[in-house]
Amino acid sequence: MTLEKLKQFRTGVYTILGKAKDALFDLMDAVLVTRSVYSFAELSVSPVFRRQWSSVYEAIQDGNPPRTELMKLYIKQLTPREQILLAGDHTAWARPDARTLRERTFEHLAHPMSGAKPLWLVWVGIEMSPLSELWRLYFRRFAIDHWYRFAKQRLHWTLPNLSTPEQCERWSDLLPLMTWELWSARDFVTDNPLPWQKPKPKLSPGRVAQAMGEVFAAIGTPAQAPKPRGKSPGWPEGQTRTRRIRYPTVKKSTTKPKKQTQQSA
Repeated sequence: MTLEKLKQFRTGVYTILGKAKDALFDLMDAVLVTRSVYSFAELSVSPVFRRQWSSVYEAIQDGNPPRTELMKLYIKQLTPREQILLAGDHTAWARPDARTLRERTFEHLAHPMSGAKPLWLVWVGIEMSPLSELWRLYFRRFAIDHWYRFAKQRLHWTLPNLSTPEQCERWSDLLPLMTWELWSARDFVTDNPLPWQKPKPKLSPGRVAQAMGEVFAAIGTPAQAPKPRGKSPGWPEGQTRTRRIRYPTVKKSTTKPKKQTQQSA
């Protein structure tokens, strides 16, 4: 992977993002160069985000990243010899006070002493690999678990307080894009450690993210600069404001089998 290939990948992503692609692209770049923030709106003060702070939320509201087209773009980046591993995970997004958020589900927390749950491995293909090789895929789980932690802590996955489940899905669809950029840049970025960090010969995704500012300065961005739209007219005078709907918490339970009534002989 070279700078030119990374630039081509970013251009390909930009062309298929669809509506609000300029704001979405600036938002992703802001996440990659911003190490820590206290609120989602703080990403708007990043040097690479060239729009007003409200565009941070409007990009997620208006945009709709196409999953199928993005998946095809990911596959083109893989070499034919690489084995594709699909991981399924149910990650809780803690929003206990978001009463206006639809489909807010009550999450049952496992007791720390309850023991490990069984892990199911599913193989999809023409010929199944020998069990002596298949069980080794379990070790890939550790890399997947670390990615979820990295996405929450460094890519600010669960930071925004979005209004609808659809917006949460759109924001989640951007996480693989940002991760792929870090993975693509890992071989040619220069380590840029903080004063209290030691240099590393093999960079972690977080250390690659610390050097992405230099990468963006070299390859630029395909996103267009914002255009002034004039002053917003604001809320129409005389129009009644209504409160947002408060939704109940969804509690899911296991369906118990029905008891069969005993029939007489």
